[in-house]
Amino acid sequence: MDLNLRGRKALVTGASKGIGYATARCLAQEGCDVVLVSRTAADLEAARERILKECNVAVAVEPRDMSDSKSAPALAQKYPDLDILVNNAGAIPGGTLEEIDEARWRTAWDLKVFGYINLTREYFRLMKARRKGVIVNIIGAAGEKMNSSYIAGSAGNASLMAFTRALGAVAPEVGLRVVGINPGPVATDRHVTLMRKQAQDKLGASERWRELSKNLPYGRAATPEEIAVMAAFLASDLSAYTTGTIITIDGGLANRSG
Repeated sequence: MDLNLRGRKALVTGASKGIGYATARCLAQEGCDVVLVSRTAADLEAARERILKECNVAVAVEPRDMSDSKSAPALAQKYPDLDILVNNAGAIPGGTLEEIDEARWRTAWDLKVFGYINLTREYFRLMKARRKGVIVNIIGAAGEKMNSSYIAGSAGNASLMAFTRALGAVAPEVGLRVVGINPGPVATDRHVTLMRKQAQDKLGASERWRELSKNLPYGRAATPEEIAVMAAFLASDLSAYTTGTIITIDGGLANRSG
């Protein structure tokens, strides 16, 4: 499908791996120039080279830690003319209230919750002045089906869901759109880390994490590409009447009764 995105410019955080990389690649395949943001320069360069081998677009890399509040204004100053912002960087640890102390909780939220909020604040302002732009927040299904063993993640995702809906509701007044995606389990390095934690808690051995996949819809996690395609569609004019909405892609897990 041609999403009519050719010539537009997108910035994706957490773009060196997983959902972020898949989203940046998908946007590049649709003709977008892309800015890849992540912490590790070497991983970003590798991602850049892979995209350039298959896409005739401009690919810039920005090694930045989005938990640092200075990163958002620096990116906005360097790339003020974005058409699409995809907030994706985040790594909230699994664990119960007793297991996640204040320091770990704050560190995780500085990256994902405040990282999203800070970058959105900068680009909403710039996009508002041009009356043009779309912000896509990759959040997480734990924000709608709460999990006490992932309490920091559930609470953080629920906060970003409310943030996305509230801002998305007023975005049409200034010609913008703000939308979100709630992925369920996705086959990324992050997913394996969380599954190892669950296997240790439930089965007594982290190495048995693959056994837990049999309980997932279709017996598997989603692929990063399945999330990326939705992000690209939501960012396109084919979805021009969609704002303040969060799409859940979890194989129906959030609606299970058990």
